[in-house]
Amino acid sequence: MSWIFLLIVLSAIIAYSAFSFIYQRRIMKTLKEDEFRAGYRKAQLIDVREPNEYEGGHILGARNIPLSQMRQRHKEIRTDQPVYLYCQNTVRSGRAAQMLKRKGYGDLSCLKGGFKQWSGKIKTKK
Repeated sequence: MSWIFLLIVLSAIIAYSAFSFIYQRRIMKTLKEDEFRAGYRKAQLIDVREPNEYEGGHILGARNIPLSQMRQRHKEIRTDQPVYLYCQNTVRSGRAAQMLKRKGYGDLSCLKGGFKQWSGKIKTKK
């Protein structure tokens, strides 16, 4: 009997993950580095990683609004301009996009592969 419960819970987790993945792909554009680079200066560039990750190196011009603080700080991001998000690999960017979409943001994009795939200029805190 307990294995049936475990199977149901596992199925629910898989279904939720699949739904989230599909939803994220629908609400935000995933841009290759060259596409991201072409548009990020005309957008609001948001690094959703934690402050220690941001200080270790971030894309030049990015603001740090960690996913863990997005609920409280989303009003720092304008709704009338494109929003370019990135994190270490894209998981947190997707979650941030879902949260922002619920708050009325429309033009959302993220960097495919995240910061670890970025080959452009970066800035580090000393």
